[in-house]
Amino acid sequence: MSDQADNTHLETGQSGKSLFAQLELDMRLMGMVGAFIAIALAFNFFTDGRFITPRNTFNLTVQTVSVAIMATGMVFVIVTRHIDLSVGAVLAIASAMGAMMQARWLPQAIGLEYGNPMIAPLAIVTCLAVGTAIGAFNGWLIGYQGIPAFIVTLGGLLIWRYVGWYVTDGQTIAPLDSKFLVLGGAEGTLGVGLSWAVGALAAAGAIYALYVARKAKKNHGFPTKPLWAEFAVGGTIVAVILGYVATLNAYDIPRGKLRRLFEARGEVLPDGYTEAYGLPISVIVLIVVAIAMTMVAKKTRLGKYIFATGGNPDAAELSGINTKLLTVKIFALMGFLCGLSAVIASARLASHANDIGTLDELRVIAAAVIGGTALSGGIGTIHGAILGALIMQSLQSGMAMVGVDAPLQNIVVGSVLVFAVWIDIQYRKKLGIKV
Repeated sequence: MSDQADNTHLETGQSGKSLFAQLELDMRLMGMVGAFIAIALAFNFFTDGRFITPRNTFNLTVQTVSVAIMATGMVFVIVTRHIDLSVGAVLAIASAMGAMMQARWLPQAIGLEYGNPMIAPLAIVTCLAVGTAIGAFNGWLIGYQGIPAFIVTLGGLLIWRYVGWYVTDGQTIAPLDSKFLVLGGAEGTLGVGLSWAVGALAAAGAIYALYVARKAKKNHGFPTKPLWAEFAVGGTIVAVILGYVATLNAYDIPRGKLRRLFEARGEVLPDGYTEAYGLPISVIVLIVVAIAMTMVAKKTRLGKYIFATGGNPDAAELSGINTKLLTVKIFALMGFLCGLSAVIASARLASHANDIGTLDELRVIAAAVIGGTALSGGIGTIHGAILGALIMQSLQSGMAMVGVDAPLQNIVVGSVLVFAVWIDIQYRKKLGIKV
């Protein structure tokens, strides 16, 4: 029988399967998507249509970015059967160091005035270096000194935030450099034209990825979805991407801010002129991080070692994997992502405040677990963690819009985390996976 006949047989052999089986959808992921849609619709009802609007979509997106970035690193940490309770504190100390570089040290020690093009890059490098160094130190204590990750990072939770407090003398540090602020959200967006270009590129990339995956399955003799199912999945992805871009492009910059922008250029704002925000640069950073972390997880030796170690640490070590060095690498990467999140968070707030990153450890761990990362190790996805972060932020933002008190918000978030773990355990038991 020819290859073409084999492939036809593989496709038609699925005709007896259910719709979901033919689409090869991850039912757990679909459950998360369904939960997010239900949350959005519920809050939209209780806020009289204010939750699902271009403005709130924009705000929800930029508020999610810093937690989502750290959640991608937390996937690797939890997959290897560790935990990191210090991520919020590491974010705080990295933010403090970056802010002090901009507002105190560089102007006073080197004489770089506010607005100097070197200030923002040096501040960003400082945040990344501080986060990476602390993460590597945590990994060394865990991997080479044998101290449990829970204890090391619990100590870090208590230490690093207050080291940052002493660095800033307990003060809120502002203003931050204007070029640094473009990574925060509203101060740095692509505009309508570039946003459509990025959206089209992302849609094309998604279609190409589906094509490559289908071709690889055929080449290796694996069953493939019917063409109608491929088009359905691809069409849905494209619709979501372009719909998201269209929503952000519908959010106009307030007229007062437009007037100030024109005045800064020595121009007069024309009557009736409007301009939309478009995609925030911070979202582009998150997309790059998501792609890079997914590639690390699926295409690199490091990723294979991470999941192998999480699946069976003893077997991984016996097979020649240096699990101690691997632990250092994982926590150093986690620290790097905390430093990057510090840049995003402080730029969004346009300052460093002492409470920055408070309870982020809860949100990051919850995002990873809600996204399908198993606390028993060996299982987790990057896209799931990002969706988990979006669900967490949607809950908090929605409750704030409805007028729920902060204590009750935390009660709900904690309850959702416990419920998500219970659902995950039941799901794995149903599939016959040991938990």
